[in-house]
Amino acid sequence: MESTGKVKSFNLLKKLGSYGLMFKKGDFFTKTSFFIMGFGSFMRKQLFAGIALLFIQLTFIVFMSTSGLKFLTGLIKLGTMTQGKVWNEEMGIYIMSKGDNSMLFLLFGVATIFVVIAFIYVYFANIKLAYTNQQLIQEGKRPMRFKETVNILLDEKFHITVLSLPVLLTFMFTIVPLVFMILIAFTNFDANHQPPGNLFTWVGFSNFTSVLWDNPLKSHTFSSLLVWTLIWATFATVLNYLFGMILALMINKKGIRLKKFWRTIFVVTIAVPQFVSLLLMSRLLADQGPVNLILQSMGWVKTFVPFLSDGNVARVTVIVVNLWVGIPYTMLITSGILMNIPVDIYESAKIDGAGPIRQFTAITLPYMLFVTTPYLITQFIGNINNFNVIYLLTGGGPLSLNLYQAGKTDLLVTWLYKLTVNYQDYALASTIGIFIFILSAFFSLVVFNRSSSVKKEEEFQ
Repeated sequence: MESTGKVKSFNLLKKLGSYGLMFKKGDFFTKTSFFIMGFGSFMRKQLFAGIALLFIQLTFIVFMSTSGLKFLTGLIKLGTMTQGKVWNEEMGIYIMSKGDNSMLFLLFGVATIFVVIAFIYVYFANIKLAYTNQQLIQEGKRPMRFKETVNILLDEKFHITVLSLPVLLTFMFTIVPLVFMILIAFTNFDANHQPPGNLFTWVGFSNFTSVLWDNPLKSHTFSSLLVWTLIWATFATVLNYLFGMILALMINKKGIRLKKFWRTIFVVTIAVPQFVSLLLMSRLLADQGPVNLILQSMGWVKTFVPFLSDGNVARVTVIVVNLWVGIPYTMLITSGILMNIPVDIYESAKIDGAGPIRQFTAITLPYMLFVTTPYLITQFIGNINNFNVIYLLTGGGPLSLNLYQAGKTDLLVTWLYKLTVNYQDYALASTIGIFIFILSAFFSLVVFNRSSSVKKEEEFQ
């Protein structure tokens, strides 16, 4: 890691040194471009590029002098003036004074940082363009005109033309809000610090330390829900995968009639919106729901079965109900793959004396795992963030005094939702979101790169 950091620092210094060399070897037009953007392009008859670069520089200067510096300095304290009552001498009454809004200071500050980064990129591109034009003239060539640049952007570099707007919108509506939400985790933005009445401030890593060890209740809640989230994701992924594959094997088995009919029966569960199935199951499995009433009337139980009201039973219930809505998806995915496994392999295994179980463990399962590892990782990450099943079925309940604003079946993602919507504890919710991101990134990147799907891609036949 240390050597990698040194290499990056060296590369950065090398790039900066190259721009210093451009200034040293540059002519008057190139050197002037260091101070007046677009000058080197404008004076070499690249009028559109020169005007555009100069406009960007002037706009940036005006923005920074009017609002940008204020936004950047506002990031330091996130506001100083709170909203309150001020006595008005002329009117003889108290009036409400306008206070600072910490959230806007943070949001605009983050946006300004990205604007500065974008300007720095354009600034160095301007220098490089000016020096490139100088070299072309020294070689007896003509700098590229606007029409020629447009033709290249519509032909050789058409991908840049097409992707420019989506990339810009991604930065505006995805990257900037994402950085904003991450920075919330380093503040005390909660129900007691709601701007403009009460400003929130920077608190460093206190939210992280409270979740990990400083606050016993929060750390116990986090560790308990983390363990349950991983257990839930493992069972929900593995059981759906295995049962879906077994179901596909049974339907595709030779001699089974009406294959299309059986597939249709199970696919019907996909046709019904998932939230409808989950809400229906939550009513059916309630303490006084139809299932308990039927069991009591048949004399199988004396009192109701706490399908959703007992913590341990509710956890088993959500896993079982998830099989109902998840197995058909796996069945459809694995059916097509199973049909592509060469029949000769199974026939050779039968000749060698391998039974159905041995064929499954030695042929079917390894082949399926190799092909579907990316799908399994995707499903596992999806189950870590499976908000619908838990929230619609149990609402995260039953509640527990041993947990901080959470229930026994809450996943980290449903706990995050409750902290945000029900308790306005945005800083803690943002902290939990960062941990979820780290967890998801670990399994989606590290596990995938270590899987046989990547390592033995060309070896598998």
